[in-house]
Amino acid sequence: MPKRSAARRAGWVLGLAALAIAPFAAPSLGGQAAPARDASPELGSAAAEFAAPPAASPGRAGAAGPRARDAAGPLVVGHRGASGHAPENTLAAAEAAADLGIAWVETDVQRTADGALILMHDTTLERTTDVEERYPGRAPWNVSDFTAAEIATLDAGSWFGAEFAGERVPTLGDWLAGLRSRGQSLLLELKSPELYPGIEAEVLAELERLGWLGGEPGERLVIQSFDAEAVRTVHALAPGVETGFIGAPDPADVAEYAEFADEINPRYRDLTAAYVAGIQAHTGPQGRPLKVYAWTIDDGPAAVAAAGLGVDGIISDVPDVVRDALAG
Repeated sequence: MPKRSAARRAGWVLGLAALAIAPFAAPSLGGQAAPARDASPELGSAAAEFAAPPAASPGRAGAAGPRARDAAGPLVVGHRGASGHAPENTLAAAEAAADLGIAWVETDVQRTADGALILMHDTTLERTTDVEERYPGRAPWNVSDFTAAEIATLDAGSWFGAEFAGERVPTLGDWLAGLRSRGQSLLLELKSPELYPGIEAEVLAELERLGWLGGEPGERLVIQSFDAEAVRTVHALAPGVETGFIGAPDPADVAEYAEFADEINPRYRDLTAAYVAGIQAHTGPQGRPLKVYAWTIDDGPAAVAAAGLGVDGIISDVPDVVRDALAG
């Protein structure tokens, strides 16, 4: 778990209401570091388990929103869009998900040198753009070292395939507008928020500006992060927004996470039926059972196995493959 400062001050305005958040102390949650992303095919390797391990039955994909698992089975979420079909975190990837009938997509937000909110998974630009060719003297090509105008010149598609040449790095506003036009919903990750002080309030402001706040929590928006302090801050600033912590906390610490996180979203190799059920036995800040979304599952058998553990959602680069596997 990332260490948290003893006091933090933030302010947030929603519509005409002003909310001032005084400094608050965050308890230690066991000192567990969030796990690194990977796509391991293993299931059931969680080190610690809850008591009373009721197993769940496999279900079908297609739930309408990230609410608690029901007879419809796990919700399927496109990872960085449908990133197995189009370059990750681009408008093309979100459109590809829509074309596949995937209503929910995940993406990562960071901040440029001049304060713009853009979508990028890595904290550097070289893996998914042509930044090394365009700006050869500016290694290590940190997102935070480039302006929005400079990033807008980059090709974010050719690395994936020639048919995506010229695809650009979108702003958060561009992405939100596209999702709204297609009726899609958003699982938004604050990527490395420790690099971008105040990004929680800035993201919330952009979401409100474009009409994404309000309504039933979790119906079309969830904000998540590996950084527990960032999740806590989002909840403090906008209590009506559903939030998620990415990682696999020790069972003894889950009650404390449940004070500010509605979802606990581990990599799927960390899951057992007992661990999933133990998370779901806690009530989150919206007054509903905590949910568990597993990442990143890209093959049918692993998706069916994860569904059998009782997860509420599955995040996948190829969400169509997962959906079809769960449908039997």
